Amino acid sequence: MTLPADLRTAEAEALAALAAAVQSSSKGLWTVEFRFEGLRLLPVALRMLDGLQGVSPSTRLLFPDAGATALAQRDCPERSAQILGLRDLQRLQQADGSSDGLLVLVGPSPADYEMVEAVCAQHAGHTVLLNGRLEDAAVGIGTVARERRRGFLAEWRSAYALIPTGDGALRRCFPADWQLYRRDSDGYRFVADFESRPDAEEQAAALDGDAGGVGRSLQAVDRFIEGLRS
Repeated sequence: MTLPADLRTAEAEALAALAAAVQSSSKGLWTVEFRFEGLRLLPVALRMLDGLQGVSPSTRLLFPDAGATALAQRDCPERSAQILGLRDLQRLQQADGSSDGLLVLVGPSPADYEMVEAVCAQHAGHTVLLNGRLEDAAVGIGTVARERRRGFLAEWRSAYALIPTGDGALRRCFPADWQLYRRDSDGYRFVADFESRPDAEEQAAALDGDAGGVGRSLQAVDRFIEGLRS
């Protein structure tokens, strides 16, 4: 078990995982995460749109604001008809009824929560959240936060994730389990599988229980992240 050597390899893994996820049910809410500082998300999203044509030719790429939508349409004119703003699709749904096909929502924030929830409620196919964060830390632990976590937020499942951590990295590639890797002086080594995403305590316990947990190097993770950004 090895981690992808660069961003393009990780993207290929994500496409394969998404294809498997989409084929596993008629409708679903899926997440894809590449959690690296400095990552330019627009090129990743446009390559994903292109790669998903074989999975769902009617795939649409949705952006949370008009500026990002216009920029994506400018950079990918050949697929501009498949690139919309969230509000644009919401208007189409209100006029024509529910939408279908595959939706990829690019980087929505907690401010977009209500619109994302409304769009998903009117969508008959699969929806993918690409590097989105819908949970608002400012909402805290009140009634609204609990209702969201038990409701809409709880419906999302991970199709693909590649997430650097303080001591290594997490990967999820549907339908496989979550995988934890330890960062050593000479690279990354597989440590453990988890049926669900492990929290910080579970990760620490797995790393502490791994007999080979020695010799960590910041240079190794720097090289890894740099390769994913290129």
